[in-house]
Amino acid sequence: MIAPNRLLRVDLRRRTVTSERVPERWLRQYIGGKGLGARYLYEELEPGTDPLGPENALLFMLGPLTGLVPGDARYAAVTKSPLTGTFLDSYAGGEFPAVLAGALDEHIGLLIEGAASEPVRIDVESGEASVVPTDSWGEETVATARHYDGSVACIGPAGENRVAYATIASDAGEHHAGRGGAGAVMGAKRLKAVVARGDPPTGLETLRERYERRYETDTATDWHRASGTVESIDFADAVGALAAEGWQRRGVEDVDTLGIEAIRERATGRERPDEVSPGDFRVETESGEHVPRGGTAMSLGAGLGIDEFDAVVELGGLCDELGLDLIDAGSAVAWTIRASDRGIVDREIEFGDPNGARELLGEIALREAALGDALADGVDAAAERFGGGELVPTVKAMALPGYDPRGAQSMALAYATSDRGACHRRALPIEREAFAGDWTPQRVAREVAVEQDRRSVLWSLVIDEFVAPVFDDLGAEWLAAVGVAPDTDLRTVGERIWTLTRLFNVREGFGRTDDVLPQPLAGPEGVDRDSFESMLDHYYDLREWTADGQPTRSLLDRLDLSDIH
Repeated sequence: MIAPNRLLRVDLRRRTVTSERVPERWLRQYIGGKGLGARYLYEELEPGTDPLGPENALLFMLGPLTGLVPGDARYAAVTKSPLTGTFLDSYAGGEFPAVLAGALDEHIGLLIEGAASEPVRIDVESGEASVVPTDSWGEETVATARHYDGSVACIGPAGENRVAYATIASDAGEHHAGRGGAGAVMGAKRLKAVVARGDPPTGLETLRERYERRYETDTATDWHRASGTVESIDFADAVGALAAEGWQRRGVEDVDTLGIEAIRERATGRERPDEVSPGDFRVETESGEHVPRGGTAMSLGAGLGIDEFDAVVELGGLCDELGLDLIDAGSAVAWTIRASDRGIVDREIEFGDPNGARELLGEIALREAALGDALADGVDAAAERFGGGELVPTVKAMALPGYDPRGAQSMALAYATSDRGACHRRALPIEREAFAGDWTPQRVAREVAVEQDRRSVLWSLVIDEFVAPVFDDLGAEWLAAVGVAPDTDLRTVGERIWTLTRLFNVREGFGRTDDVLPQPLAGPEGVDRDSFESMLDHYYDLREWTADGQPTRSLLDRLDLSDIH
């Protein structure tokens, strides 16, 4: 079995599609997914490219293992973020990535450039693609998915209106490439949807069965099999790191109203009940069936002081239909509530008010009125216009998820050094720090860097991160089975990919002054600034970066990156 080794290049302005061979060296160096997408993005974009301009590229990237390994198939949306101005890779699972893999045939992804003059979609089938006018512009994500025959990744009103944290929704809104605003890039390109038609790839069944047995018996995956991602809110609350009511306090009065107990009482089933990795829980509410994830309860429940389970699930469903990243959307609502309390904005809204949140989310997606328009560009943009920059924490303009570094200081470094802004998926050291007592700055730096490199490899394969613990060799056995021979050990490949995304961000003007501890988290009861700076110093030393956060020449030579510096 041979891994895909070509790329489809789609020019929306000219409506042309060409198939090109991926350089063999790039496949050995970057594998696929995040790594290969980052290499193409670095090559295609000039420094200072407008993320919402036609010169920005958007890649739908697969990996050599997409659809073959156990767990949820995934794809990576790779672009320059309109929210942060940094490198962006955002992921979604479900049916669409596996169908896209079958539809692309020998191609490992789509590279989309230019902008259409009218709303279009891209149809992909039998290793070919075509750009077709579409009449679904203006529809929400669920309606758009039903509009087409095939598996659909699309944008909703938020993407059409270029909301800086708009998502790309797939599987009728059940899965989203959520953070960083890839949906806004689609909207700027007048690209409503990618429609894939094909049979998911098959093969390596014996190897897959062996890894499925590993997953079923591995204690590191127990929590996901039992509770899905909703366990996140119970865990964060238990260790004192659950941000609540706009980061004003930690923890909620009764986590059972939002977490595992609540969802188990209401669930009608799991996403994939017959598969080894069952996914999250399905819940029926008055507004329809939804699949709330851990971030839903953390950002739209605890973060907004709402403890009514159905109301939180329905707010998550609304974000899914509008195509809004629920973490940044929840933070935008929380900022508004606090700004209203301070008299910074004139808005009648308060914590524990799902109706007020619902109304504001609609205004953000449609950019209605001055407040909705400002919030559509992110919390930092709203604070710049109205004031209140100290109310809700962000890093590189991206809102923090609900893991509060004041309860686990290693998360401050993880957020600050994430290559796409405040993100817990690059590294989640809280999972270990919570059970290991105080960590030295050296250990924090090491734990964060190792996890960032490891996940860079896994997201280049691309595999389900919740099944990843059973890939103790980072997928080397699987890569050999599909004929991929990396040019070095996989941990070094991960370090190379992480360094490449840092080079992209440095080229865009980012440095130490952007790898920051957000103001709302500092202070006597927060994260000590001297301790944070010590962690950052050790991290830079470990990474072989300069004191201002730039990779050194010796590092680039060691990682075979000198040719792109």
